[in-house]
Amino acid sequence: MEMTTRLPFAILLTGSAMFAQQPNGAGVNSPWSAAELIHVADLQRIVQAKSNAPLLLQVGFLVQFDSKHIPGAIHAGPGREEAGLAELKKAVAGVPKDREIVLYCGCCPWDHCPNMKPAYNLLHSLGYTKIRVTEIPTSFVKDWVEKGLPVEGATAGASPVH
Repeated sequence: MEMTTRLPFAILLTGSAMFAQQPNGAGVNSPWSAAELIHVADLQRIVQAKSNAPLLLQVGFLVQFDSKHIPGAIHAGPGREEAGLAELKKAVAGVPKDREIVLYCGCCPWDHCPNMKPAYNLLHSLGYTKIRVTEIPTSFVKDWVEKGLPVEGATAGASPVH
């Protein structure tokens, strides 16, 4: 009898723990449309074209940006932090609302990235109309650097760290 009264409680705890571990990153319940989502190959073409270049904003962590980032990108603060969002506001101050803006992060797997949604939502709330987000499936290192795509930064000439 005692076992049956404890069992539902154990199931409830187990279910809660599983729910808490579900990812809530960029790939889950995203606020952007499918047309606003671009992939690494799309971003590579944009970077290589260099004409009509969008404003390229890295909304991840400064240490990541300082190490290696896409040429021409601007660090705009980690989107998950209030200070990062304030930095993003500064980065777009004076930028026309119809200018194309491309966001990227790559701090972690796409479904876990905490920076993209807040950055996108802030820009959208400020009235920007041409925001695109870059889906980086695994990480910036794995999906960009290790593929030999162009980078700038303090360790741009160094081998990628695993």
